[in-house]
Amino acid sequence: MTTIAKGARCITLINVFTVEPAKQQQLVDLLIEATEKSMKRLPGFILANIHKSLDGTRVANYAQWRTVEDHQRMLKNPDAIPHMQQAASLASGFDPKLYEVVEVCDVPSVQHAS
Repeated sequence: MTTIAKGARCITLINVFTVEPAKQQQLVDLLIEATEKSMKRLPGFILANIHKSLDGTRVANYAQWRTVEDHQRMLKNPDAIPHMQQAASLASGFDPKLYEVVEVCDVPSVQHAS
């Protein structure tokens, strides 16, 4: 389960890919496969969530890593590199950035009377 929390001891990668609608599902499938076969086995990996836009032109990867260094090691890992190259080849553009959570605003649970 994904937990987004202020002060969490991790970093967040948000990578937004621009794709042709005909390639959107192929990119989604590739990112899921890369996560299952490679990323999950790398030190510092916490989770990944893959999102696709309703208009078919974007795929967003929201992933958490324990540290910036863990993420940097992944970028040089020979098991991860082919997946990243394939993803880049399917997209006309991508914008990976590292983030930290600074605030979480949510709706408190509603208590229902029995």
